[in-house]
Amino acid sequence: MAAVKSAEIVDLLGRVPVFSTLEPEDLERIAQVAVPRAFEPGQIVFREGDASDTCYIVRAGRARAVREHADGRTITLATFGPGDIFGELAMFEDELRSATVEAVQRTDVVAVLGPDMRRLMVEHPQISARLVIALGRRLRETNERLAKQSFQTVQSRVAVVLGELVAQAIAAGAPAGEVLVTATQADLAKLAGSSRESASRFLAVLERAGVISQGRGRLVVHDPAALDRYVF
Repeated sequence: MAAVKSAEIVDLLGRVPVFSTLEPEDLERIAQVAVPRAFEPGQIVFREGDASDTCYIVRAGRARAVREHADGRTITLATFGPGDIFGELAMFEDELRSATVEAVQRTDVVAVLGPDMRRLMVEHPQISARLVIALGRRLRETNERLAKQSFQTVQSRVAVVLGELVAQAIAAGAPAGEVLVTATQADLAKLAGSSRESASRFLAVLERAGVISQGRGRLVVHDPAALDRYVF
């Protein structure tokens, strides 16, 4: 893959909420140890149970975190687009991965090894302090989002997930008018924490309203702003 300039990596890191409290010189130090990598569609970045030694920041493309159950079902836990980070606990400790992450599209990332990050935190203690503040904010936001979701209807949760996927597609370079989302009904249901049948019924409502059109393993959002009308 083409070389990535340090300034580009610094700019990318600065857009990641986990690093939002760091000073420019801190971001530069992290950029110096970051390594560009690329994954092709369907390629596994890491598997559930693997050693946790690297975190990844997405530059382009899309990946997803999945977990496989003993009965053969695969549940999508999260999706990642440009500016998202995954595997971030590797910055702090060598735990086993809690999920499998695979590329949905060609996905360009910058990788930061856990040992390199921990060395920087020892040499520059202010990085540790600022990361703790950022992670605390992220945990609070996650708790607030989960609390809100617990009171939302299925249609609200599906609309929110669809809106997030649209935002990721636009961030990856998709035109803002009509946005192609490469996700199946099953993917949307898993991300929204609903049954496939419930998600399918709501998607049919959106299709009749002209908000989306559906195809095989993909859908097009014709009116992204209209999704807000279905969030309560």
